Parts: sequence; C-alpha cells; structure tokens
Amino acid sequence: MDFFNSFDFSSFQWLLIIITAFIIGLARIGVTGIVMLVIPILASEFGGKESTGIILPLLILGDIFAVTYYRKHADWSIIKKLLPWTLAGVALGAVVGNYINDSQFKTLIAIIVIICLAILLFIERKGNKANIPESQLLSALAGIGTGFSTMIGNAAGPIFSVFLLSKGFKKFDFMGTSAWFFLIINQIKIPLHVFVWHNISVKSFLTAGLMLPAIALGAFVGAVIIKKLNERFFHYFVIVLTAISAIRLLF
Repeated sequence: MDFFNSFDFSSFQWLLIIITAFIIGLARIGVTGIVMLVIPILASEFGGKESTGIILPLLILGDIFAVTYYRKHADWSIIKKLLPWTLAGVALGAVVGNYINDSQFKTLIAIIVIICLAILLFIERKGNKANIPESQLLSALAGIGTGFSTMIGNAAGPIFSVFLLSKGFKKFDFMGTSAWFFLIINQIKIPLHVFVWHNISVKSFLTAGLMLPAIALGAFVGAVIIKKLNERFFHYFVIVLTAISAIRLLF
C-alpha cells in the first residue's frame, strides 16, 4: 500500500486512470475515437496540462498493442505525407500551450472537428460520387491540425479519422495507419512534455506500467468488437463518436 500511496492519487483518481487505460486499449484496437470521451473527465479531475502527462504514456502502450495487431495494414504513403506537417503542428501546440488556457484549447479543437465532421458527412452522403481532390494544402491543414490537437490534450483522433475516412480507407487499413502514425507522433511528444511542459516524470511511466493489464484487456475486447463491425457501420460509428467527442470538447 505504501507504494501506491506514493503516487498521491485518491481511490477515485486511480479508478479514472484504470478506466482510461481500458478505454485506450479498446480504442487502439477496435473502437477508435472513444478515448476522446475520457479526456474532458481527466482534465477536470487532474487539470488540463497535468492530465495530458498522465494519458500520453498510456496512449503509447496502447499504440504498441495496436501496431502489433495491425502491423500489415499501414499506408506509409499517407504517414509520410502528413508527418512533416504534423510535427509542425506539434511544435506550434507546444508553444501555444504556455499562453492560452485549457478551455480555449478545447473550444478551438471542437470547432475544427465540427467543420471536418460536416465535410465527412457530405462525403458519406455522396458515396462513390464524391470526388476528393488531392491537395497539398488540405494535407498540410490536416497535418497541422492533427499535430496541434494531439499536443493540446491528446485530442487528434477525430481530425485524423476524418482525413482517413475521406480518403476511403477500409476498416483494417484505417486502424493500422492510425496505429503507426500515432505511435511515431506520441513518442516524439514525450521530450516536449518532459522538458518544455514538465508534466511527465518517472511517476507517469510507472503509472502507465501498472495499467498494462487494463490496456491489454481493452485491446482484447477491441479485437473482438472490430471483427464484428461491417465497413459501412464502422464509418458511421466513427462519425457518431467524433460528433460526441467534439460536443464534449466544446462544453
């Protein structure tokens, strides 16, 4: 008990962390987007910037499970195209993070997500008749938006989901590309959290290690769920979760 008491978490906070770990495993393998639902709760309990330091190591462990499961399903051309722009967005988020408050972060991200969601719904309505132009500007905006929002609150899932679904990604390619992309980005973010924001410490990594069984359980449940989802339902499922996430961020 002395070991757990050294973390200075209450019983309720431990429960929130365990639930978050389970949901991260679930999201990384099968139910993408659902992790957004716990971000506002953690922020309200631990504080905005502090909560990002708690959740990031958990996300990296979830990413490792995901790339192991979907290792054959990544589209590296998309990853390479977005990576430079996303890194620029991460850097911008790191700087801005010292000047605006958490409420402003969430409002800005929610507005971006809602705009992207409206575009995605239009695409889904048009079906095969929708023509998505290949535009360097659109890729740049998607990359910067993803990088900025993943640095500010680990909230990039909806933006990246909209981008991939607009490209017509199938279920497993969608999950595999997301897994590899965020494993790379989340590891790059670690030094910024440690040396710029000072919200990740050895305790953060120890906490993540203790949550490994919860992440593994979530990943197992996610693997069962993803096999039972058809393509069209999967797309609309992501859209609904994205909408819920954006509304929660906005308020």
